[in-house]
Amino acid sequence: MAGPLAGIKVIEMAGLGPCPFAAMMLADMGAQVIRIERKSAPGAATPFPMLGTKYDVLARGRRSLALDLKQPAAQAIALDLIAKADVVLEGFRPGVMERLGLGPDACLARNAALVFGRVTGWGQSGPLAQAAGHDINYIALTGMLHAMGRADAPPAPPLNLVGDFGGGAMMLAFGVVCALLEARGSGKGQVIDAAMTDGAALLGAMMYGLRAQGGWSGGREANLLDGGAHFYDTYACADGKFVSVGAIEPQFYALLRKLAGAEDPAFDAQMEPAGWPGLSEKLAALFARRTRDEWCALLEGTDACFAPVLDLDEAPRHPHNAARATFVEVDGVMQPAPAPRFSRTVPELGSAPAWPGQHSAAVLKDWGWDDDAIAALAAQGVI
Repeated sequence: MAGPLAGIKVIEMAGLGPCPFAAMMLADMGAQVIRIERKSAPGAATPFPMLGTKYDVLARGRRSLALDLKQPAAQAIALDLIAKADVVLEGFRPGVMERLGLGPDACLARNAALVFGRVTGWGQSGPLAQAAGHDINYIALTGMLHAMGRADAPPAPPLNLVGDFGGGAMMLAFGVVCALLEARGSGKGQVIDAAMTDGAALLGAMMYGLRAQGGWSGGREANLLDGGAHFYDTYACADGKFVSVGAIEPQFYALLRKLAGAEDPAFDAQMEPAGWPGLSEKLAALFARRTRDEWCALLEGTDACFAPVLDLDEAPRHPHNAARATFVEVDGVMQPAPAPRFSRTVPELGSAPAWPGQHSAAVLKDWGWDDDAIAALAAQGVI
């Protein structure tokens, strides 16, 4: 593997949501990631039909080892692998890894320089630590969900981007790299407690600052960046498609007005919130006069801070995304390419997602087990 993390060995305890995303990010950057999956009967039900198939994009770029972790021999294999790794990633409820005999104490006893990354919704401690939840619940607790959506409707779920992936996975991956850098000097590993509540709250740092300063109201659709401002919103076009505008700065706002034909003097009062609802209605009427493609021909590529709202099929075909190879196709599945970009240690997209246990024998052989030992483990149903 190429990339800035080439040579780093990661053991991922396969799960859902943020842990696979963080492992994907590390694998995309060149880390060698072994995905330990629980050995299950063929055809066993899974929460999502895509799991274990080529459509499980979050599992790309790594090999899969399936272990029956109820057996002590499988737990011993996992510990032996961890002893040779740089990083462990897990996303189970607090206490699950400990009950498997694979908690931080056991792992660090075998590998003092190990970075043990844990990601959960509520964190490893606190009154809610053992409660079930999902992305929407975690961002609800931080104040972020309350700020999203229209004023006359309940808060709108922003997919699972803010909690699972932004507040959870990316914070975990960032923490792992920080801990790896620190371990280079200290020779000591440590445990990372990445809570989606903590991470989602951190993503809202600017809004909390604005709120303290008096620049952010408690209501939805009443602020600069939540759809309250007419110049920072989405609008429907004549063909039922949508466009986005974000002309905050005066010079960009002036250009938007000029190119779009927003000549009404009422638009002069750009930064007076009392007038925003009325100006939003005026802009809505204006954008409804033309199709999305017509607005693109007029505004795209200018400093009017404009972009079409594309769907998941359209986005990979957009000329800008195509020119930058923002999306790639792997085994017939369109998906985002690794990011960010590097000038020298350029990452290469790894293999398509593996089916659970696809590389069990190969992983063990590469990591030091001989053929006879592997055959015995298979005969015992350990792998």
